[in-house]
Amino acid sequence: MAAALHLYDNYTRSLRPFAPFNASGPVGLYTCGPTVYDYQHIGNFRTFLFEDLLRRVLKWNGFSVQHVMNITDVGHLTSDADTGEDKMEKGSRRTGKTAWEIAQLYTDAFLNDMRRLRIEEPAVLCRATDHIAEQIAFIADIERQGFVYHTSDGLYFDTAKQPDYGHLARLDVQGLAAGKRVDVGEKRLPTDFALWKFSKVDEHRQMEWDSPWGKGFPGWHIECSAMAQKYLGDYFDIHCGGEDHIPVHHTNEIAQTQARVQTRLANFWMHGYFLLVDSAKMAKADGEFLQVQSLVNRGYDPLAFRYLCLTAHYRTQMSFTWDALAGAATALDRMRVAFHALPVDAKALPDPGFVDRITDELNNDLNVPRALAIAWHLLRGDTVDPRGARATLAKFDDVLGLGLAEWRPHVDEAPEQIRALAESRAEARKNRHWAEADRLRAELAASGWVMEDRPDGYLLKKTVLREKGSEIGNQLIGRK
Repeated sequence: MAAALHLYDNYTRSLRPFAPFNASGPVGLYTCGPTVYDYQHIGNFRTFLFEDLLRRVLKWNGFSVQHVMNITDVGHLTSDADTGEDKMEKGSRRTGKTAWEIAQLYTDAFLNDMRRLRIEEPAVLCRATDHIAEQIAFIADIERQGFVYHTSDGLYFDTAKQPDYGHLARLDVQGLAAGKRVDVGEKRLPTDFALWKFSKVDEHRQMEWDSPWGKGFPGWHIECSAMAQKYLGDYFDIHCGGEDHIPVHHTNEIAQTQARVQTRLANFWMHGYFLLVDSAKMAKADGEFLQVQSLVNRGYDPLAFRYLCLTAHYRTQMSFTWDALAGAATALDRMRVAFHALPVDAKALPDPGFVDRITDELNNDLNVPRALAIAWHLLRGDTVDPRGARATLAKFDDVLGLGLAEWRPHVDEAPEQIRALAESRAEARKNRHWAEADRLRAELAASGWVMEDRPDGYLLKKTVLREKGSEIGNQLIGRK
């Protein structure tokens, strides 16, 4: 019997058995979504892929999932210290489009990239600008509880009122206050954060609303607390994001919710770790950054990036290189071809022993790299009945999300002279004329073709040079 699901909770800093808070309802899952002032980079998508994996593993374990994701289209300032301009306004200036237009443009681009990576869409995709009333009501409630003070530029949360503020990140709040070296303006403590920012008298903002405190816009953190509570309740199962959310954004979400309803919002707080390029976090602030389209422009299937992310545990930082992506693309190609070589039998059932082994790894805090090793063991085709192996792998792909059963090899007719050479070589092998078979193989290779011998005949592949890379990829051409 497979082990029960255990997940790592950053709030308790422990691996804990998972059970839904509400046994009769779906698992409540909230994931921090994109700020849509620009395209998302592949570092962002590593986090979104981790969250998709979590959702799939929950479903693997028989849970239904109510997945809510926010779209930040207002309030995310260029500095986590509540300084700088709103990223949407900045994006508007950069593109010459209105803030509303770029919000729609980059939301659509994000959803398209999700589909290319086979990330399942959430049940609820909620925009901050559609929930201004909920955010104002949230702020008003915590103001009545005495956690809010006013400055000339907005309303701030008073973190000194919470003795356990910063527990998620294990922040040394007193040390931060004593060692502050930056101008915090009218804030009382460096950890205090904006709930509502006032529009400046001399500033023309495209996104601003009336409130009980004056015209302005919400801070970044309040949107997630308000929308998570609206759709999932005061206390739900799992809240996710990137590791950079731990010290500021998620810490502040917890503080707000504790002030309003005395819960930490979610039972589990889970975080995906960074994708690194040249040992540095990938970020839009660096100027040029890698998008999903950047991978496509180099000739890669986006699912090669999905496969690459599956090879590293979500709680380890992963380095991105083009060589690593090329290796993942090769592994994915081999997995697809090997899967399709297994015989199809609609009556075949997944092998219970291997399903349990895979489940043991998945339920050990989403240890997909080890589960992948089991998949490769199955692909050898000599461990269990090949029909059962295919059924097991098809079931496992519900978690991997690689679309193995849907993939079809690209088939293109080889020129007549190439097929004639292949037939001649097959005949030479059949008659054990090894020298002639080797000569014909070399002739095929010189023409840009590879002949792969198989028990059921052979495969012809045309060698293709990937754009801007030295690695050679094989394109399936046909099967004898």
